[in-house]
Amino acid sequence: MGISDYTWANKLNVTLAGAAFEHKLYHYRLVFSGWTYVQVCLGGESFESLSSGLQNAFWRSGGVPTTHRTDSLSAAFNNHTQEVLLTDRYDKLCNHYDVIATRNNKGVAHENGAIESPNRHLKRKIEQQLLLRNSRDFASLSDYEAFIGVIVSKINRQCKTRFDEERPHLKPLPTRRTHDFSELFVKVTSSSTINVKRVTYTVPSRLIGSVLLVHVYDDRLTLFLGHEPTLTLSRVRSQGSSRPRQVDYHHIIHSLAKKPNAFKCSQLRDDIIPQGDLTLLWQHLTKEYVSDRDCRYMVDGV
Repeated sequence: MGISDYTWANKLNVTLAGAAFEHKLYHYRLVFSGWTYVQVCLGGESFESLSSGLQNAFWRSGGVPTTHRTDSLSAAFNNHTQEVLLTDRYDKLCNHYDVIATRNNKGVAHENGAIESPNRHLKRKIEQQLLLRNSRDFASLSDYEAFIGVIVSKINRQCKTRFDEERPHLKPLPTRRTHDFSELFVKVTSSSTINVKRVTYTVPSRLIGSVLLVHVYDDRLTLFLGHEPTLTLSRVRSQGSSRPRQVDYHHIIHSLAKKPNAFKCSQLRDDIIPQGDLTLLWQHLTKEYVSDRDCRYMVDGV
């Protein structure tokens, strides 16, 4: 049996480049041996993060358990019925790997004791290593993931004997992975933006008016024009009623240079100006009011 769970890691007080980093850890464990896989999750308990984490765990361990157990994840189970019904995407994922999906009774988390207790042990080990490291700040997400990877490797070395005993009983992997993303089509607006999951992203102005296929992963968006991959963007998530924006001025500055006055009326104007000296320059130029001349100067300068 393999078992999965998510656990909040905010109490570890990890920061990335000095900024607070709120995140969960996806935690997979083979019940007999204790072999472990852990993945940092940037969003919630979505199908994308579940599919990505579970598939990575299968391929890292070299095989598939007979059953896979979770709690009542909405990404995996239809919780609006008393029957144990899998969501369509999770059902296809399990069929692809020939694994039987099971869950504990709704609202009874302690039935997942084989993962709940290891969750606490895992975070205790991370806390101890952070103390030894004498810093909770990491330069990048990849540095933090590497730090987690070292801890998980140590856990797996400690259970190597039992894993060697369990591994021959794992079923073989399929010939390929399956989807760990969702798909949607979006049209690029006249402002060179797209809207995905209540978040506005800019794309290169040459794509204005195009319909793009978007593969939505847990941590990124991959955009396709026709069958050709066009752009990869870091994924941003909305919080409550907020509608955040991810603006890259490189995407739109060339079109604005052709119509400098459009900069004055742009809803993205404050997001377009790069932080630093240009921000101070804009504040100085517009101290009293915003003129066409100032807009033209800023667009040419950027």
